[in-house]
Amino acid sequence: MKAITYTEFGGPEVLRLAEVDEPHAGPGQVRLKVVAAAVNPLDYKIRNGWRPQMAPPFPVIPGVEAAGVVDEVGEGVTGVAVGDEVLGWTVTGAYAEHALAVDFGPKPADLDWDLAAALPVAVETSVRVLGALGVGEGDTLLLHGAAGVAGAVGVQLAVTRGATVIGTASPGNHDYLRSLGAIPVAYGAGLADRVREAAPQGIDAVYDAAGAGNLEVSIDLRGGTDRIITIADPKAAELGVTFSGPAPFGSRLGEYARLAADGKLTVRIAQSLPLEDAAKAQELSASGHAAGKLVLRP
Repeated sequence: MKAITYTEFGGPEVLRLAEVDEPHAGPGQVRLKVVAAAVNPLDYKIRNGWRPQMAPPFPVIPGVEAAGVVDEVGEGVTGVAVGDEVLGWTVTGAYAEHALAVDFGPKPADLDWDLAAALPVAVETSVRVLGALGVGEGDTLLLHGAAGVAGAVGVQLAVTRGATVIGTASPGNHDYLRSLGAIPVAYGAGLADRVREAAPQGIDAVYDAAGAGNLEVSIDLRGGTDRIITIADPKAAELGVTFSGPAPFGSRLGEYARLAADGKLTVRIAQSLPLEDAAKAQELSASGHAAGKLVLRP
């Protein structure tokens, strides 16, 4: 099969389109014929060697999120059959024509493939964080990085829980945040004052999806570290803030995929590119200027 691989850490130039052996579904696994694979910032961070503890053995096939059609079902797997459309997390790399998965959910037939590939990480992350924070009716949530993919999903899910959401983002994204139901504020110097002006009732919880040095101001606004969670700031432990990492999610994806198919949950797709343009996609991801999710089509 065709796949994007690399055999050493480095810049986007280490990525190569190669012919590799197809994986086959083992016990507890399904194999997908990948239709769309999502690009995440973690992909280029691992490729650069910044997360060596997370890097699989070389040669690496990047990517974790994919949507595709099941074409092999391993021993012990129930509730899914060859020909089913699914979305979820791969264990062999998503930038490929075929990938193995153990954590996945059903894809509605009327859900766009690019959107399906863009959902798993953002949905799992935001459901996990909002649940851990106990965000509910009447709460005011401060969400850093609200215009990013995970942040935007977090905004939408928090609003459906009955929360008021104050979202930090650059001014160019403020209209987008308003369309999702958030009250936007610009990040940068003076952020605490702008948040207090937008939320004179105070901040009940903080979801940091940006990891851009917002924890100190969040602690100040909360008067402590209670009900603050980051998914991206390595200073969390130093400051006594909870750092939350991914957990199995599986078939629960189906209900959120249905919301997306019905237009009740959205993710911006910045660009859909052919598989061979993986280096370009990772460069765009690293630039921070992609307005939404980047998707590769094998």
